[in-house]
Amino acid sequence: MPRRKRILFVSESVTLAQIVRLATLSRALDPDRYETHFAATRFPDHVEVPRQRHHLWGIPGARAQARLAAGKRLYTSAVLRRYVRSDLELIDTVRPDLIVGDMRWSLAVSAPLRNVPLANLINAYWSPFAKRDRFPMPDHPVVRWLGQARATKYFPRALPWVFRHFAAPLNRERRRARLAPIGDLLDVLTFGDFVLYPDPPEMVDLRGLPTHHHFLGAIAWAASGAPPEGWGEAVAPIYATMGSSGDYRCVPVLLRALARLPVEVLLATADGQVPNPLPKNVRAVSFVNGQMACMRARLVIHNGGSSTGYQALTAGVPVLGIPSNLDQYLASERICAQRAGLMLRSGSLVEEDVVSSVQSLLGEPDFLANAARLQLVFARHDAGENFRRFVAEAI
Repeated sequence: MPRRKRILFVSESVTLAQIVRLATLSRALDPDRYETHFAATRFPDHVEVPRQRHHLWGIPGARAQARLAAGKRLYTSAVLRRYVRSDLELIDTVRPDLIVGDMRWSLAVSAPLRNVPLANLINAYWSPFAKRDRFPMPDHPVVRWLGQARATKYFPRALPWVFRHFAAPLNRERRRARLAPIGDLLDVLTFGDFVLYPDPPEMVDLRGLPTHHHFLGAIAWAASGAPPEGWGEAVAPIYATMGSSGDYRCVPVLLRALARLPVEVLLATADGQVPNPLPKNVRAVSFVNGQMACMRARLVIHNGGSSTGYQALTAGVPVLGIPSNLDQYLASERICAQRAGLMLRSGSLVEEDVVSSVQSLLGEPDFLANAARLQLVFARHDAGENFRRFVAEAI
């Protein structure tokens, strides 16, 4: 019998989404045809990953989140060098036929050094081929220093330098390994022999896309745990979560606003801090099956990112995004462009804006109609089937 092809899934562990996306794709492959390995710096108890697990060195998620919130580079050259050493030891042990990575930047050095094909998973709104007029201003510390208006004005001028600045450590490590530099941040994020987009193509307008870039569709995942019995039976149910990467400082403002409305809220904290006491119309849990919660909700409030946003749209439910980092702003922009949701800045969140946004999303039929339209769009793209087809063709 010929050896099964070995697929190595390598995830950064800054956010939970990075782990669960790859874990979900790994389960889509036929175990009779493929030997799957999974590598990360941590393995959450509630996420099912392949049995052949490998621990990788990496910076803790809390440290990474703090660096991003402070506007600092995620990796220094010294940190990336240690990442690469950890990668190379793993690759030499597993000897994979294909590596599938999610935000593990060091694979742009280690995979070419070992001549292993790399498939890079990244949302399409980061693509250099995305049609856009501008990038949104994230909740960077400069907003507090200059004010929203001035920061937004000067942000486009600074952005080329910012993108080169963030990519510089990886380009230095590429040169050190006698590999050509890649380019700026967008080029780094989409580097690979193959690029896989976990989005429906209808959500992001890409122009001149190379043949090695592939749309998979939204990757569906949900934690275990059904929503509380009776939630939302009397009044409008709202599912709210800031996930593992949202700005939890805005949660008290959010809950005070929702306490003023005739709604019943299910708050999933992802083990984050819970305000005490909770308003009477709010129930809090650590984790819940997000797909089930979205199916029962009339509105989903989240950190603006694609994971919960796409989960809501898959259920045909409009969303209110409260983003903080650039990834979350980019995802929220795509949803708002489809008129399936609204967005509020986490750094300047006030109760009145939350109240008016929730009233609009619950009361204006266009939001629900557009979310229902996108539900049909999302249903047309089976990420698991598309990934199986890609792997069969790639190796």
